[in-house]
Amino acid sequence: MPKPPAAPADASPLSLVLTTEADQERAESLALALLERGLVACATLHPVISHYRWQGRLERSGEVQLLLKTLPECLPALRAALADLHSYDTPEWIHWSAGSDGAYSAWLQEQLAPRLSPDAGPPAPAGRPGDAAPAG
Repeated sequence: MPKPPAAPADASPLSLVLTTEADQERAESLALALLERGLVACATLHPVISHYRWQGRLERSGEVQLLLKTLPECLPALRAALADLHSYDTPEWIHWSAGSDGAYSAWLQEQLAPRLSPDAGPPAPAGRPGDAAPAG
C-alpha cells in the first residue's frame, strides 16, 4: 500500500478530535461551550448511526458526531472539558495529528491563540458562512 503524501514543510500542526453526543441539541450545546472556552476553532457536526457493544450487548443508536479542530497544546484542556461537559459516562475521545497551511491555518491559529496567551480574552468572532473567513 503506498504511503500517504507527507505534509508540506510549512504546514502548521493541528489536532482533530472525534466525539459523539446523543442528539443534535446536546451536540450543538457541547460545540458552543467548547468554542466559548476557546478550546476549539471549529466543530463540525454530522448525524451518524453507531453500532457498538455496551455492557455486553450489541447496540445501535442515532448520534451526532463532532469533529473538533484545535491545536495540540489545547488537547489536555479539551479532554478535561469533554469529561466535564459530556452527557455520556464514557465519551468517545479519538484524536490524531494533522497539518494545515495557508489561510485556514492562519485563521485556526488566530482563533486559538488567545486561549494560549494568559493575558488575552476570548477569540474574536470568525464571521458567518459566506464571509471571507475560512469555513471549518
